[in-house]
Amino acid sequence: MKYLCLIFATDAQMNTIPPERMGAFVDAHLDYDDALRASGHMVASEGLEAASTAAVVRVRNGRLSVTDGPFIETNEQLGGFYLVEAAGEEEAVRIAAGIPSSRIGNIEVRPVHSLVRPEGGRS
Repeated sequence: MKYLCLIFATDAQMNTIPPERMGAFVDAHLDYDDALRASGHMVASEGLEAASTAAVVRVRNGRLSVTDGPFIETNEQLGGFYLVEAAGEEEAVRIAAGIPSSRIGNIEVRPVHSLVRPEGGRS
């Protein structure tokens, strides 16, 4: 089963990493990516730019609206994600605990609900 591990952290939490240690922090994530790939758990992972770079898209009554910035007001920002394959929630939580960002922020673990059309028809 697939699980999405969403990485959240506040600016204050991210600022606990001194600039001279940021390279090692990124390398720790890349090393963990390699370990998950080798174990067959990795589906995908990416870091995200700051929430201030986001565009929010809405369509209401057929009208497109695009605004800058995050959709909700929050101190925590979504900083990245891991999409992993795990036997169940317990294994997914164990995998999330290994993500280096779990030591400074929070990792939300959520099962992926697969949307698949039945063969030969519409869902």
